[in-house]
Amino acid sequence: MKREENMSQEPFNWKEEIISWIKIIITAAVIAFLLNNFIIANSRVPSGSMEKTIMTGDRVIGSRLSYYFEDPERGDIVIFHFPDDPTGKTYYVKRIIGLPGDTVDIRNGKVFINNSDTPLEEPYLPEPMEPEPDAHFEVPDDSYFMLGDNRNYSADARRWNNKYVKKKKIIAKVLFRYFPSIKKLH
Repeated sequence: MKREENMSQEPFNWKEEIISWIKIIITAAVIAFLLNNFIIANSRVPSGSMEKTIMTGDRVIGSRLSYYFEDPERGDIVIFHFPDDPTGKTYYVKRIIGLPGDTVDIRNGKVFINNSDTPLEEPYLPEPMEPEPDAHFEVPDDSYFMLGDNRNYSADARRWNNKYVKKKKIIAKVLFRYFPSIKKLH
């Protein structure tokens, strides 16, 4: 009886096995491509401009879909095309400080929004910002003003030639750091 069972099995077919594996690999590649180009953004932060929130060398995941359903908000950490790079190949990670139509004033190491007498509450700063000459920025419509959390060591909008990031240049809202350890960001 045992012999008859073995004889009824089909012989192993290398060609079908290889085709099956190729289908699996192609499907996985298509899913990875779609996820990486339309759903998530994966980025490595090479500098200390966002420390202590995001450390040098950390890797972060962002949602490309976030801003299809809502507008960016003050305080969001985002991945975007650096506005001074004409090729559009340089990505930056910074925090949104100024929204479209806002005025942003920096005085005595403090940020003031829309002529407020009270400075912006920024509990994420690792240390007080060193005072520098007063600065005034008027954020155009459909643009955002970005600063790093580590203000004393950040090459951010205060230093750029093109001070503002257009909404269409924002790639993703950063959701969490996943390397070297997992940490939800806000």
